[in-house]
Amino acid sequence: MDWTRGHIIGHGASAAVSIAVSRLSGDVFAVKSTELSRSESLQREQKILSGLNSPHIIGYRGFDISVENSTAVFNLMIEHAPDGSLSDSIRRRGRLPEAAIRRYTQGIITGLDYLHSRGIVHCDIKGSNVLLVGGAAKIADFGCAKAQQEFAIGGTPLFMAPEVARGEEQGFAADVWALGCTVIEMAAGRAPWPNAPETLRRIAFSGEAPEFPASLSEVGKDFLSKCLRVDPRERWTAEELLRHPFLGDIRHEKLGGDSDSPTSILDRGIWSSVEESSHDSIEMNFAEFYELCKNSRSEKWDWTERWMTIRDGENVDFGSESRFRCEEQSFLFT
Repeated sequence: MDWTRGHIIGHGASAAVSIAVSRLSGDVFAVKSTELSRSESLQREQKILSGLNSPHIIGYRGFDISVENSTAVFNLMIEHAPDGSLSDSIRRRGRLPEAAIRRYTQGIITGLDYLHSRGIVHCDIKGSNVLLVGGAAKIADFGCAKAQQEFAIGGTPLFMAPEVARGEEQGFAADVWALGCTVIEMAAGRAPWPNAPETLRRIAFSGEAPEFPASLSEVGKDFLSKCLRVDPRERWTAEELLRHPFLGDIRHEKLGGDSDSPTSILDRGIWSSVEESSHDSIEMNFAEFYELCKNSRSEKWDWTERWMTIRDGENVDFGSESRFRCEEQSFLFT
């Protein structure tokens, strides 16, 4: 595909995200780019996305390898989401009305049911990884995704299930827990847990679920109780949750998007979360992971406004180093 790269809309630890336009058709899409030598996780994401086809999963548009500033770059093309992420909406509006929560939740669960039926665990469900397209919720960012039988632990600590935080397992039930945390994010307008160094240990060992928002209806709280059972064997499946009364009688009118930027596809953060989930594999035990969480520092973000034709070889920096922030970023460790 011959295409033109627009301005960078997100820059994380391992990939830059830009707006792009096809020079042949004029179609607008987003492209995630990183140096080819560091692109193992992005290539894994490409392989997963290329095999998916669901209205509740962000669309795959292809990939290529370009040479920019004498550096080989791996580019993953995905559907453009002009309405931004679910967390974008929460950041702008605060807590969402229950009708919107129900509609978005139905879309996320339908997407999870589709993934789970194909043996895929997303491993990083949260508001910033759910994009809004024409009012519909679509699951995005498969950098931490894996097959059910693979042993790998990853994701965002504040959305981790207890068994994940303990480093035991991460299966379909962990996605359901993260979904419950995302419902809390929508209903409360904040993260499901306090962003504190001891939170990961609390999630892992306290036997507690996050507090349910008081504003949520009784049927909504019952729905959360099915998602946030500490024992993963007792959590409802995505298929079961689709039949819960909380999702009954959802009208099918279009929910209008409300983006403060037509090119925002990643969350700039209601608690200063980073836009791009880390796809770098990190080998560590629980104690090392916990210490990293305590000692981490803030990231810097770069934004540009220029356009370039991808074949022209103009300078684009995809190799800048950045420090991980465990509480607010995604990880994959085995």
